[in-house]
Amino acid sequence: MKIAYLVTRADPIGGAQIHVRDLTSAARDLGHEPSVIAGGSGPFTESLLARGIPTYSLPHLVAPIRPLHDFRALGEIHAALGKIQPDLLSTHSSKAGVLGRLAGKSLEIPVIFTAHGWAFTPGVPRMRAALYQRIERMAGGLASRIITVSEFDRRLALDHGIAGEKEIVTVHNGMPDIPAEHRADPGRSPVRLVMVARFELQKDHRTLLQALGGLRQYPWELDLIGDGPLKPEIAALGHTLGLSDRIRFLGQVLDVEARVAQVQVFLLISNWEGFPRSILEAMRAGLPVVASAVGGIAESVHDGESGFVVSRGDIEGLRSRIEQLLLDPALRQRMGAAGRHRYEQDFTLARTVDETLAVYRDVLEDWQHPEAHRITNAGTLYGK
Repeated sequence: MKIAYLVTRADPIGGAQIHVRDLTSAARDLGHEPSVIAGGSGPFTESLLARGIPTYSLPHLVAPIRPLHDFRALGEIHAALGKIQPDLLSTHSSKAGVLGRLAGKSLEIPVIFTAHGWAFTPGVPRMRAALYQRIERMAGGLASRIITVSEFDRRLALDHGIAGEKEIVTVHNGMPDIPAEHRADPGRSPVRLVMVARFELQKDHRTLLQALGGLRQYPWELDLIGDGPLKPEIAALGHTLGLSDRIRFLGQVLDVEARVAQVQVFLLISNWEGFPRSILEAMRAGLPVVASAVGGIAESVHDGESGFVVSRGDIEGLRSRIEQLLLDPALRQRMGAAGRHRYEQDFTLARTVDETLAVYRDVLEDWQHPEAHRITNAGTLYGK
């Protein structure tokens, strides 16, 4: 298959970019012909080029809604697809998803949209959620298939009328494995905690620090990996709570795997999520996870087995769960081992690639033989 991938931003590297990078590399190794179209350029496009993946950078494709930029970006997407001549287009992230579906419709190319978490998911500010829900409803019918990375997001899309039952399928994220030296030792003391997340409205560093403020009697330290506009505010809160000497603000780092291997507990405290890849990274390393009960997190972290899932904004509940792990090295080891087992069983990159390519093949089969597809659906509908 000749597959074009479209993602909104080339910088910074987030979950959608890593997903596309891993998927294109695996697809190429299996004999397919992937290309990537992205807004701008940066570490993401550089990593693709280093892997030999053809890459097209679009100057006008940006994340915010800007009608003039968006119109020009649509023309740039048309031009890139004209050069690539793909069998299908796989779009990732909201803006790329909408513009890519419009381009695919006009060029008569089948389009798959992968939703890495909906912009109208619970926890998103109400006005913003209402706007994106309306946009996704209008664009939903333009995709041959929609892939959600969690069953939570699939049900959310169905409940909001984004598309029909047959058009939406769940394929959980998967990660490539790591060498043995990047496995963690969760039983080691004193405990170092880590959270890998941008400092922005989606993530809830504030609740985390308020919970840790009540645990100063224990010898723990916290690494915060990531950048973002709210970083100064969170640093100030850490100072107010008397935690400045316990917290390291590491910024955006390139060696996340090595950093995670040095800690004993992984944290992801959020206001909303899709299906976070950072949690899979932690499980892959053999770490217990404490995370907010938002989005599809409970589909990866089994509460009480591979970690703890706590209610959004629950400071006392979060504090209690972290305290349990601080005091019990055997519990940390047991939960870390359970997480590693779940990764090996359900969240490998090979499984994600196999399931995703199966969706691609189904879409192409439907596209090339639409009459047979309609007959099959009619037979199913009427029980024939």
